[in-house]
Amino acid sequence: MEIRKHIYPACLITIVLTVLLGIVYPMVVTGLSYLLFKDKAEGSLIIRDGVVVGSRLIGQSFAGPGYFHSRPSAAGTGYDATASNGTNLGPTSNQLLETNVKSAAAAAQTDNPDAPIPVDLVTSSASGLDPHVSPAAADFQVGRVAKARGMSEEKVRQIVREHTEGRDFGILGEPRVNVLELNLDLDAHHPLHKIGD
Repeated sequence: MEIRKHIYPACLITIVLTVLLGIVYPMVVTGLSYLLFKDKAEGSLIIRDGVVVGSRLIGQSFAGPGYFHSRPSAAGTGYDATASNGTNLGPTSNQLLETNVKSAAAAAQTDNPDAPIPVDLVTSSASGLDPHVSPAAADFQVGRVAKARGMSEEKVRQIVREHTEGRDFGILGEPRVNVLELNLDLDAHHPLHKIGD
């Protein structure tokens, strides 16, 4: 009898809290986010010609000389949103230095042999999904992109400046460039020429 006196209220409070905190609260928060911040609630998707081409929040890998390249990713096989992860290698790790950093540095050095390589072009972010590079990393790639697209370096730098975001609220974070948005702008206004064009 004494046990029932404690078990029933415990079961009832568990059910009530489960419904309130597991169903009602998430629905209210989701509903409010859709009402107040619809774009962000839907993943900040970028749509071109009716097709989702990516998200402003998740990086993508870009290859080829006509595109700005993102920073390396250790998420799954690279930019895998289901396997967000850093390398988990410490600063004294030989694998980090010998395999990851040196190979990324060798690849980046072909773009600009005489310039120091910005650190974000040879190291991955903690999530492996960072959609941004630093303005220095974007500037490092300007020559290659300009040459591949048949543009002046100054014009490419101007487009990079247009896509450079400042610190949040003027004090948080660092200036950054969203690589996907930058490459989409280049494709829209200065498309790569195919052989025979």
